[in-house]
Amino acid sequence: MVLLGTIANVICIVVGSIIGMFLTKIPNKYKETIMQGVALTVVLIGLQMAFETNSIIIVLLSVLCGAIIGEFLRLEDFVDRFGQWVASRFTNDTSDVNIAQAFVTASLLFVIGAMAILGSLDSGLRGDHEILYTKSILDGFSSFVLASTLGIGVILSAIPVGLFQGTITLLASKIETIIPDALFDSLLVELTGVGGLLILAIGLNLLKITNIRVTNLLPSLFVVILFVYLQGIIT
Repeated sequence: MVLLGTIANVICIVVGSIIGMFLTKIPNKYKETIMQGVALTVVLIGLQMAFETNSIIIVLLSVLCGAIIGEFLRLEDFVDRFGQWVASRFTNDTSDVNIAQAFVTASLLFVIGAMAILGSLDSGLRGDHEILYTKSILDGFSSFVLASTLGIGVILSAIPVGLFQGTITLLASKIETIIPDALFDSLLVELTGVGGLLILAIGLNLLKITNIRVTNLLPSLFVVILFVYLQGIIT
């Protein structure tokens, strides 16, 4: 089922939010250790994906060009400003606004990110939901923490997550009918390699080892399509 990863993600957010509303006094050391364990798993997934590449040159060129494009467009800064702007719309202390603030905060956290895009593409292109399953655990735990402090509004973020990831997954699943089989297979391998590096960067950031601007690297996922196509023409 192509949407299985997205469905799992939505369920984890709902369950995590419900639990968080009832458990509000979990020691921080437990939260930190659990998050570190999940981050290590994210690193492992990234490494496994990155090693699948058949052309390190394509991966390298894609990441380099993608980084230049991302930095030029300042994607990371745009996302940060967008999040701050949306959050600033909800500054009062009424209960309705608190619900809205919780919804916006959680939605930005769960929707805007490399794992949401990479996981959805992987589900649609390969029918592999591993990334979204991992994201589900991350989001479930995060929704638990957020709901314990912000309240019931966090649970509503499951709606945009389902719509955003579901749409990308369904669109990606149709690509195979458009692209020739040989080109599609090559694209899948190199896209997995590039995506693996970005997933690895996310894991390292979660472990607070690095502070890589992963959002600025997202154009790499589109640049790799061009390089695979050029390789197909040359060979």
